[in-house]
Amino acid sequence: MWLIFLMIFILLAVIGNILLPPSLGKVKPFLNEKGEFLEGSISEKTFIKINGTNQGMFIKGKDETKPVLLFVHGGPGMSDYFLAEQYAADLEDEFVVCYWEQRGTGLSYNPDIPLDTMNTEQFVSDVIEVTNYLRDRFRQDKIYLMGHSWGTYLGIKAAAQAPELYNAYIAMSQIVNQSESEKIAYTYMLEQYEKSGNTDKINQLLKYPIQASDESLEAYLNSSVRDNAMHELGIGTMHNMDTVIMGIFLPSLRCIEYTQLERINIWRGKAFSSQTDLRKEMYGFSAVEEIPELKTPVYFLAGKYDYTCCYSLQKEYFNTLKSPIKGFYTFEESAHSPLFEEPCKAKRILCKDVLNGIVTMADE
Repeated sequence: MWLIFLMIFILLAVIGNILLPPSLGKVKPFLNEKGEFLEGSISEKTFIKINGTNQGMFIKGKDETKPVLLFVHGGPGMSDYFLAEQYAADLEDEFVVCYWEQRGTGLSYNPDIPLDTMNTEQFVSDVIEVTNYLRDRFRQDKIYLMGHSWGTYLGIKAAAQAPELYNAYIAMSQIVNQSESEKIAYTYMLEQYEKSGNTDKINQLLKYPIQASDESLEAYLNSSVRDNAMHELGIGTMHNMDTVIMGIFLPSLRCIEYTQLERINIWRGKAFSSQTDLRKEMYGFSAVEEIPELKTPVYFLAGKYDYTCCYSLQKEYFNTLKSPIKGFYTFEESAHSPLFEEPCKAKRILCKDVLNGIVTMADE
C-alpha cells in the first residue's frame, strides 16, 4: 500500500512540476555570440513605489540607450508578459521595453491594496507616474506608449492627458465602445453557429439576451460562454488560439521568469480586479465622445478577426480621430493580439514607421 501512495505522490509531483515548473524567477540576460553577457543591455525584474503602491515590471533591451517603450497590458488584471515571451516580437532589438504590471496584477498583486484605489483615474495616474520614472531613469524627454486591449483604455487617456510625455501612442486592439463591441460580436457568433447548425452553442448564447439589458450583459461577461465561443470561432485572444486553458492559463504557469508564487498571483490578481468597478468603468467609455483628438502621433494595430474589441469599431473611430500623424494597420491573420500573432510585421511597423514618425506601411 505504501508503494502505491509513493507512486501517486511521485506522479502528482511530476505533474505539478510540469504545470508549475519550479523557478527562482530570474530574468534571462541578453548574451552575445560567445554566450557572454551583452554589454550595454538590460534585462531585469524590478519593483518601485508608484503612487503609494509597490508595483513590479520587467525591463528589457539589448541597448539601454535605445528609445523606451512602455507596454500597458490588457485585462483588467491580466498580464501579457508571458505571451510576449512566448510569441517574441523581439522589440528589445530596437527599444528598451517596460512590461509594467498594473496595481493588483501579477508582480503588483497585493490583497491589501485598498479597493477604492482600483479605479480608472488612479490607473491612468499610475501610467503617467511609470512614464516619468522611465523618462528619468533612461534620461529621455519622451517615450513611446503602447496599449493592448484594456491597456488601450488607459493608454489613450494617458496620451490625451499628457501628450508632452510621448513620442507616439500605439494602440493594439483599441477599445472604442465596448458595450457595442460585445453586441456586434454576439450577433456575429450567433450567425456563425446558425450557419454551421450548432444548436448547442446557439442555445448557450441565447441564455444571455445581452441586447435586452445590462444585467444580461453582465451575466454573459461573467460566464464561460463568451470566451469559449470566441476562441472556438477564432475571434478571441488569437485567431489560432482554440482555448483559454491551453492558450493562456497553462502558458502563464510555465513562464519561469516569474516565481511559482508570482505565477499564481497572476490569477489571484485577475480575481481581485473582478471585485472592482474597473470593467464597469471601461464599458461606460466612448472613445468617439471622450477623446476626439490626440496631440501625439497615433498608430492603430488591428486584427482582421478581432471581435474582442471589434475591428470595425476601431476602424470607424480611427477615421474620425484627429491627430498630427496617424496610421491604421490591418493584420490579415490576427484577431485580438497582432503583436503576438504576426510579430515580424508588427516589428517592421514599429521600426520603419513609428520610430520615424511616418505611415508608409499603413493601410491605404
